[in-house]
Amino acid sequence: MKVLVTGADGFVGRHVVRRLLAGGHEVIGARRPEGELAGPLPDPSLAGARWVPLELHDEASLADAAALDPDGVVHLAAVSSTAEAAKAPVDAWTVNAIGVVRLLRAFAERRATGRGDPVVVLVSSAEVYGIGEPRPRRESDPVAPLTPYAASKAAAEVAGLEAWRRTGLRVVVARPFQHTGPGQTTRFVLPAFAERLRAARASGAGTVATGNLTPVRDFLDVRDVASAYQLLLERGIAGETYNVARGNGVPLAELFARLARIIGAKVEPVADPALARRTDIPHLVGDPARLRHTTGWTPVYTLDDMLRDIADAEAH
Repeated sequence: MKVLVTGADGFVGRHVVRRLLAGGHEVIGARRPEGELAGPLPDPSLAGARWVPLELHDEASLADAAALDPDGVVHLAAVSSTAEAAKAPVDAWTVNAIGVVRLLRAFAERRATGRGDPVVVLVSSAEVYGIGEPRPRRESDPVAPLTPYAASKAAAEVAGLEAWRRTGLRVVVARPFQHTGPGQTTRFVLPAFAERLRAARASGAGTVATGNLTPVRDFLDVRDVASAYQLLLERGIAGETYNVARGNGVPLAELFARLARIIGAKVEPVADPALARRTDIPHLVGDPARLRHTTGWTPVYTLDDMLRDIADAEAH
């Protein structure tokens, strides 16, 4: 299968590219012309992909990408940080929602003239669920986004499924729950914990500032998420939405404590109001039954595997 991966130079994108290459697929990595990988590729594991420029606001750029006639598309290009989206909500909507409309139109127009019929895995976010009951969320649950990021992702889902119904473009929606791994920046919670814990160990500090540690989260290793996207390309059903989740929730306080033990930092967390999110969802855990039933996917990496790899990655 020839697969176009948008946002291929991002944290998740790099893992998806590696996974698809390892699976024998032909991969086209799309990145913004001024992106981090605009020069020589720093990672030899990405060299097997063909790299092309892509701007979601540029109709000609999107037409060029569609003209590559991939058999599949994994759409990852997005404003992916909740904090960044909150600071610039118009930008988040422009990229995350309008960008999806433009991308899907480019592929639907080619499909209408018999020039391609790709499967499009549209990557959303579990944050679209918002606050709900403290149980694993199912795809049939209502969405109630609390942030510009989550709202823009929910809008992208609506646009994707509307395009499927109207044009026949084979859109599959993936709703990943939180995921992490080596290479994720400290804008995200677990790499931020690891950085602060290592600094505390080095300085001998007895406390580490944190945000709210009571929320319960369902974390996956990014490599398991990349595996899920590959399987959705190969086996996902058009018009369906799939949770990508472990199915088990763990309080952030426990994840902090487990990371502290792995890193060897004997510290106590101290709540810092500046690090707290007003829109924290108390309980966000997913039911992965639909994904498992359709594709046979199951996570390979345990929580401890994931935490050890984060600790090791931050140590270098």
